[in-house]
Amino acid sequence: MSLHDDLRTIALHEFATAGYAATSLQRIADLAGTSKPSVLYHYSSKEQLLADAITPALDELTAVVDVMETEGFGLDQRRAFIARFVDTLLAHREVLHLIINQATTLQDVPAFARAQDLMRRLSDFFDVATSSTVEKLRFGVALAGAAYVLASAELLGVDEPAPEDVRAALLIVMTELLAPDDSTGQN
Repeated sequence: MSLHDDLRTIALHEFATAGYAATSLQRIADLAGTSKPSVLYHYSSKEQLLADAITPALDELTAVVDVMETEGFGLDQRRAFIARFVDTLLAHREVLHLIINQATTLQDVPAFARAQDLMRRLSDFFDVATSSTVEKLRFGVALAGAAYVLASAELLGVDEPAPEDVRAALLIVMTELLAPDDSTGQN
């Protein structure tokens, strides 16, 4: 792993755990075993480092949303979306934690605007794709609930089960809310 990659990984972890505002470039440099000028050689600012650290997660989530918007939202597409959404959240828990738990402190940071735009795209899609208030609430509860539970895993004790158990449980709960089996009488 290169210093560039190390800096991004360390910064993301620090931003998620200590907070973006509370994390200095000097702290990142110290944790990476390098100097602040070395960090600034790779990243011109803390904002640029944040943008680079969250871009892979936002790229993946953008791809999930793109597929959803392209394929529609029939029952099979809903189930595929749920699996892609859960896998993306699980793969990028630190970014998720940062976005969910630090939204108010990050709202003026340009890199965060992309995350906000993505959340608006999801909201707009479900607003159009669903016909009832109950359905809209199901989508909001399922997506935001899954994101919140993973972002607050330590607080809620969700980290105790194995990751595959958490994934399986999220798939069950989200499928029950968003793509219930027609034989159950839920719609």
